[in-house]
Amino acid sequence: MIHSVDSFRLLVTINNEAQKISRVVNCLLQFHIAMEETKFGFNMAEVNEMVASEAFIRLKNVRILRVMGMATFTDNEDRIRKEFKSLTDSFKLLKNRYFAQEESFSEISMGMSGDFGIAIKEGSTMIRIGSIIFGERL
Repeated sequence: MIHSVDSFRLLVTINNEAQKISRVVNCLLQFHIAMEETKFGFNMAEVNEMVASEAFIRLKNVRILRVMGMATFTDNEDRIRKEFKSLTDSFKLLKNRYFAQEESFSEISMGMSGDFGIAIKEGSTMIRIGSIIFGERL
């Protein structure tokens, strides 16, 4: 599974490479929910435009299973909660509009070692806690 597809161009590249080896690759759409320029991803308008397009419908070698996002690196829990809530809202909108018949579209990946508690409260179904397990990066 590819966890951070942050552009349609990347999704097309993954589809083309998967087609060459007759595979379907599971992907997470990365949303830009943080108030940081160092983080990337889709916004809801871009995803709406993409999934409604003929070009997206023709992609047969990728499967969108989840959405993911990373909150701003801050001690401001209200900001983090707001950003996670926006991702949960985006997931629900996509599920209802485009993926209602897709049981596999079922996960919200958000929350890391420092904010996973807030993420779980806001609807996360997948967290990333490497720093808690392995220690801080050097």
